[in-house]
Amino acid sequence: MHSILERIASRSPQLLHLFVGIIFTLGVLKTVQLYWKRKKQIKAFASFPGPPSHWFFGNNKEITRGKEFFKLLEWSEKYPYAYPRWFGGFRAVLVVNHPDYAKTVFGRSDPKAKDSYNFLVPWIGKGLLILNGKKWFHHRRLLTPGFHYDVLKPYTALMADSAKGMLDKWERLIDKDETKSLEMFEHVSLMTLDTIMKCAFSSQSNQTPRELDDYIKTVYNLSYLVTRRTQSVLYWNDLIYRCSSPGRRFLEACRLAHQHTEKVMEERKKLLKEEGELEKIQKKRYLDFLDILLFAKDENGMGLSDEDLRAEVDTFMFEGHDTTASGISWILYALAQNPEHQQRCREEIKETLGDRDTFQWDDLGKIPYTTMCIKESLRLYPPVPGVSRQLSKPITFCDGRTLPEGTLVAINIYCIHRNPSIWPDPEVFDPTRFSSEKSSQKHSHAFVPFAAGPRNCIGQQFAMNEMKVAVAQTLLRFEVLPDPSSLPVPVPQLVLKSDNGIHLLLRKLK
Repeated sequence: MHSILERIASRSPQLLHLFVGIIFTLGVLKTVQLYWKRKKQIKAFASFPGPPSHWFFGNNKEITRGKEFFKLLEWSEKYPYAYPRWFGGFRAVLVVNHPDYAKTVFGRSDPKAKDSYNFLVPWIGKGLLILNGKKWFHHRRLLTPGFHYDVLKPYTALMADSAKGMLDKWERLIDKDETKSLEMFEHVSLMTLDTIMKCAFSSQSNQTPRELDDYIKTVYNLSYLVTRRTQSVLYWNDLIYRCSSPGRRFLEACRLAHQHTEKVMEERKKLLKEEGELEKIQKKRYLDFLDILLFAKDENGMGLSDEDLRAEVDTFMFEGHDTTASGISWILYALAQNPEHQQRCREEIKETLGDRDTFQWDDLGKIPYTTMCIKESLRLYPPVPGVSRQLSKPITFCDGRTLPEGTLVAINIYCIHRNPSIWPDPEVFDPTRFSSEKSSQKHSHAFVPFAAGPRNCIGQQFAMNEMKVAVAQTLLRFEVLPDPSSLPVPVPQLVLKSDNGIHLLLRKLK
């Protein structure tokens, strides 16, 4: 910048004065804009007490890596319904901690918060997760048949096959050193991606090719980079971020992820040319997610463009394997911490399967206690710890407090699930909370691991089925034990992960 000014000054002092004047004016205008933005937000949140914030750093200095949830839980206890959280001095979000407030927000069709979710666009495009309005409704309607009962049914055997591949690998690893713990998330991510490849794209990857391992690492890096970007005010500007080292890493990771997606799509298009029409495909094999996307048409005969198709595939590849991997990994950790419940699940699974060692579709509804344990783990460790909305019109909450249009609202699912006024002894692992008798007494929005309302997770049944299959087949073959030397530290990224991994010991059952 200094050398540029010198060159301008040497040629024309008047031009230099004009240049400096323009820069100064733009600076003043930006300062005024930020001042009024802050003033507007302070006014909007006037009726919501919250933690003290610095005029420039907001609440960021109070959050330390690895201890984010400790602070969020502390704030949720002090402000049990909601509080403003300042990300820097010029951007605030109302954080919702109570199901009454969550119900009000989830009951509307407000769009996802642009400031946060737009950071995902270079990665997953404008698919169902990002879209709003009529286009979102159009995509949602076209994608819904992909999660119909008849489509999900044959997936159970594919899920079981992927889980078996992971368990066989674990058996080989512990045969070499049974005292060494395994990091769950890495292995489970590879298994859930293998499941997605089979169920959504009729692929047979068998969890071994290096490209899948590279894809797992790429998704992990993308998730981490997006999370860090949301926490750094400087990087909210697209130009600054693209020129930064994290921004360049993010764009390169996007390129690698898109290469993987495009390869999958090209292979499928070639296969569809060979197989022909939808009816013929159905006779040859089960329908998969990509079949339904490629053949989907609305009442006007409109389908998805190539750009929309890739966005939905990228979205499903991310959401369909990363969130489920988080859920399964934390479920195994919770059961390792609670051996009495683990054993009761194992006995139920053995009784259900008899002499079989592979889960089937009809078994999914026959393991009620295991299902309760899975739900209790999702309560303690929700795969998506929070979601956000940008109000498309003013909102009034149950206690009469209001917010204007345009305000950002974040539903803190992690803290809602641990709200002591809703869940007695919230840190205790108690599956009976989800017995039919107790569930009927709970608030309708006290348990929302898949969000709620019109924008709830379209693939929640797919995810629940896969979690049941993976957990059941794991407990049949292994006793899962905690590793006291490496206890996980939950951190809020796009999905719930551990800062140091989720390490467990496995003991092969005879």
